[in-house]
Amino acid sequence: MTQRRDPKSLIQLARANGADAHAEPLDLGARVRALRKDRDWTLEQAAKQAGLARSTLSKIENGQMSPTYDALKKLALGLDISIPQLFTAPSDGQIMGRMAVTSSGEGTEQATATYEHELLADQLTRKAMLPYRARVRARSMDEFDGWVRHDGEEFLYVLTGTIRLYTEFYEPVEMRRGDSAYYDAAMGHNVISTSEEDATILWVTSLS
Repeated sequence: MTQRRDPKSLIQLARANGADAHAEPLDLGARVRALRKDRDWTLEQAAKQAGLARSTLSKIENGQMSPTYDALKKLALGLDISIPQLFTAPSDGQIMGRMAVTSSGEGTEQATATYEHELLADQLTRKAMLPYRARVRARSMDEFDGWVRHDGEEFLYVLTGTIRLYTEFYEPVEMRRGDSAYYDAAMGHNVISTSEEDATILWVTSLS
């Protein structure tokens, strides 16, 4: 079965976001160069560690290229840090004091064939987690192209209606309002509504 891409693309987009609109922009190239020099690596050594071409890494450091999400992931793995750390300089315990309030119905809407997502706190970038409300339209596993799977961990909380949570390694779980689940998001998972009305759920996905 092929992997469904829509929910994963939401998470990749959030992970690949740049500087916070309310914070001073960070020079990604300078940040990558500083991280490389902290490790006393040459361009060749850092590129090899990250699995990137030397010329690609050089362009990123010099601000001549905007890296793709895949390149960011390789850089983070090569430097042995999380992706958000690429965009966050050491703070020495400084409190950023960020906050975002999303009024009811004012989240960013994004629909897929099986879910209608409302992204919450979407005005904040460089988040450590991606919260969103979803209306579950699917009524059968046949409506999915395959398992949804992506990096990180995920928390699900049923707001209204009833659902059935399918996972790759466990028996399906019947859930109703107030029930919750926490699971490894790399494990295949899908959710369908089992109530007459579409169920609504809160999803929170880690981004690091």
